Parts: sequence; C-alpha cells; structure tokens
Amino acid sequence: MLQDGKLYIGTSRKPDDSINAPEYLELKFGNRHGLVTGATGTGKTITLQILAEGFSNAGVPVFCADVKGDLSGIGAIGEAKDFLLKRAEEIGLQPYDFQEFPVIFWDLYGEKGHRVRATMTEMGPLLLSRLMNATDAQEGVLNIAFKIADQGGLPLLDLKDLQALLQYMGDNASALSNQFGFISKASVGSIQRELLILEQQGAQHFFGEPALKISDIMRTTNDGRGAISVLAADKLMMNPRLYGTFLLWLLSELFEELPEVGDPEKPKLVFFFDEAHLLFKDAPKVLVERVEQVVRLIRSKGVGVYFVTQNPLDVPETVLAQLGNRVQHALRAYTPREQKAVKTAAETFRPNPDFDCATVITELGTGEALVSTLEGKGVPSMVERTLVRPPASRVGPLTDAERAQVMKVSPVAGLYDEDFDRESAYEILAARTKKLEEQQQAEKQEAEAPQQNGGSRWTLPGFGDDPEQASTTGKPKARSGYQRETVVEAAMKSAARSVANSLGRAIVRGILGSLRR
Repeated sequence: MLQDGKLYIGTSRKPDDSINAPEYLELKFGNRHGLVTGATGTGKTITLQILAEGFSNAGVPVFCADVKGDLSGIGAIGEAKDFLLKRAEEIGLQPYDFQEFPVIFWDLYGEKGHRVRATMTEMGPLLLSRLMNATDAQEGVLNIAFKIADQGGLPLLDLKDLQALLQYMGDNASALSNQFGFISKASVGSIQRELLILEQQGAQHFFGEPALKISDIMRTTNDGRGAISVLAADKLMMNPRLYGTFLLWLLSELFEELPEVGDPEKPKLVFFFDEAHLLFKDAPKVLVERVEQVVRLIRSKGVGVYFVTQNPLDVPETVLAQLGNRVQHALRAYTPREQKAVKTAAETFRPNPDFDCATVITELGTGEALVSTLEGKGVPSMVERTLVRPPASRVGPLTDAERAQVMKVSPVAGLYDEDFDRESAYEILAARTKKLEEQQQAEKQEAEAPQQNGGSRWTLPGFGDDPEQASTTGKPKARSGYQRETVVEAAMKSAARSVANSLGRAIVRGILGSLRR
C-alpha cells in the first residue's frame, strides 16, 4: 500500500462502497501547497496527523500548531484501538504498524514547549500593525519608528525598546516630522496604549532574544526522518491575533532566509496553518496581497504550505487558487453561507462522473473525505471519495510527564529556555539622554563661572577693559546671535547625525516587512 515517493492518504471507494484504489500525495508536488477543510468533528486533525507522519517518514521536516492539545500524541507510539483496527481492515492496510515520531515541542509561553521568540526588528511594521489592529495613521507612525530604528542603529528587540522609541518620537514629534513625515502625538499615544494591552495579554513572552532560528524547525534525525515541530497553541488561541501574526512572521522568515531550489524531489519543509481563518479575518487588503505573493513564491524555495480550516471560504480566492492538494471533509449546509461553501468546495475539484461532489460533501462520515492531489505533470487528479488511513502514532494528547521527557531529550533543549537582554534601543536612548543632560549641565556651569569670578563688576567703554569693544573703531562688537542648544536640540542633532552616518547600512525589509538577510 505504500510506495516510494508518495504519501499514502487513504483508500477511495466505488459507488457501491467497495474498495477502489489507494490515494497518494506525490512528494515532488508536496511543495505545491494544500488545503484541509471540514466541519468540527469530521476528522481534520487526524488528517493533519497522518500527513505529518508521512512527510516525516519521507525525511521532510514539519511545522504545525496544536490548537486543541491532542496533536501532541504524534510523539508517542500508537495504540491498537478497535476503531483504528476496523478502519485499517476496511481499507486493506496490512500490516498496520505503529510508531512514534521525532517531535520538538514549542510554546510562546514556555510552559508546554521550548520558548519561541522573535524580535521587534525581525517582525517589522506591517505584521506588528496587524497584531495591534492599527489604523492607517498608526501604521504610518510605526513605519517611521522602524525607519528611525533601522537607519539609526537602534535594535528593537522587545516591547520596552519600542516603547522607549515611541516616547522619544512623541517628545520630538515636530522636529522628526520635518524629516520623516507627519508624526501625530495622538497616534503615538494610541500605539503606546496598544502595546500596554499586548503586554497584559502576554506578548512580552514572545518579543525578545534569543530569537528562533529557522534551522531549528528544519531538523532531521540520524535515521533520516524529518522532525515534527509542534507549537502548543491551546493557550495562545486566547489571543488569536497574536497566533495568526506569529505564524505569518514564521512564514515570512522562511521566505526571506531560504534559498531558491526550484522544484525539489521532496519539500524542504511542510508548514501547516491550523485555524487558517484567523490569518485573514479583518486583515487589510495589502496584507492579504502580500500573503498571496509569499504563498505563490515560497514554492520555489521548497516549502509547502497547508491551510487547515472549517470552511473553504475562510481562505481568500487568490490564495485558494494556489493550493493544489486538497482534502475535503464533511460540511454542513444549514445556512446560506454554508450552502455557498459547499458549492465553492465542489466546484474546485476535478469532477468525478460517479458522484455529485456537492451532494457527497454533506454526506461524508467521520474520517472520510473527498481527496484530489496533483499528479503527472502537476494536473489535479479526479476527486475520489476516500476513507482516510488511521495514524501510526497515538490518537490523543501526551501526559505532562511524557511531554517533559520529550523536551528533556530534545535537540534544542537549553537553547531557548533563558531570556537574554542585550543592549538595545531602550538602553541606547537612555544612555544618550543621560549623556546629553550631563553635557548640558556642564555647559551651564561653565557659562555661570565668569560671573562667579568677578564678572559682575562695572566696565566702561574706552578704558580697555570691555571684552566686547573693538580696539580700532571704539564701538562694541555686534553679537553673533548664537544661543546655547537645549537638551532636545542637541538630542535631535545627535539622532540626525546617527541616521545620516548609517544610511549606507540601512536594513532592507522583505515582502511582509521582516528582515531580508
């Protein structure tokens, strides 16, 4: 039932329910992206699990989010349960072997996995605006903030760095507006309030160092299997915007860092976006357009992106058109929107003369799906009604003790567990302000010194003791008009010099605003 170069998904059935043929996903088309959809309880998680198992055994690293907590069982050997054995018998899967898979657990909060962090500088203004649900004016201010930081050598690593920079911008809004464009103090204040809300929601756990290295989610084991990175997202889902933004950032990092490889024999990495509707809900048009661009272009870097969601309408049509491998579980058709979703899903498949897709979608049982994958020269196969194979790993979550043991022997154990707070924008701005204040105080004391040393006595013009008098004309010299700089003026000039001196080393950002290496 298993073939080299192909992942076994399940076995299709004929109209009389007899076995038709095994259904495969060809590895060489694994980077052509995919879609797994279906209503709650129809078997999407199991489908994600068996696809991850197949890619791992083929030597392809996998990244996926564990939204409900039950995907962690992929790290333990499966158990011979009745319903699994029955399914294996129905589809003719003999022998039905159980195995465990190499898993690396990740968690933004560091509770159920290794800490995952990114720096503000790496994330960039576009994704941060998405995270904060910023208005156009606020997004403009954030773009200016990152411009100042990128060109001025001010690393934005965590929340306090951006807060310090925003405070600096608010204090010097008028002067900075002349150079970078209008900076509204009201917008600065609104962004600062949003940052406070993010901090209260736990975002401070995500922003900082050491930042996640892409190479650590692209590991393979000594026996050639791909490591499966599982992000604990049950708590993270309490802040769905942070969840969606994090996954978009990770996708943008992959896009910016990985080299072009064309169409490899198998993907370099497969990336599963569970709860994909959170990525696009209320997303601005410019972000959706850039996500579409990344999905279209990242294929040539060997990365396959698979969206997992309840309704195919959750994914914009421009993105949906890029998804070649599809697994459609049952949908309900009670409301007009659900009826539209059934029609849309049916129309995206290559028709099968043996049945009507729109009718069958509403009749599929649990663990049953309509399957169409790319074959031959990249043409979609005829859709087939398929019984999805049972997983080889455990169905259900690991215990806390089992999870702790997996983390203990993890190849990244100890690399991300401790925070590292190096000098960044907060410290640099604080030190610069302190230095300027000390300089200003010293100049003030120097200016007052002549008056303290007899400078208050009377002088008479023409008697040779007036320092302002010209010796030849007998008239006092005109004042130059020079006035001593204030601390703010000196700070502005210092900042301007820093920016001017670093224009040649300005940071370049990619499609989604993250750093381009």
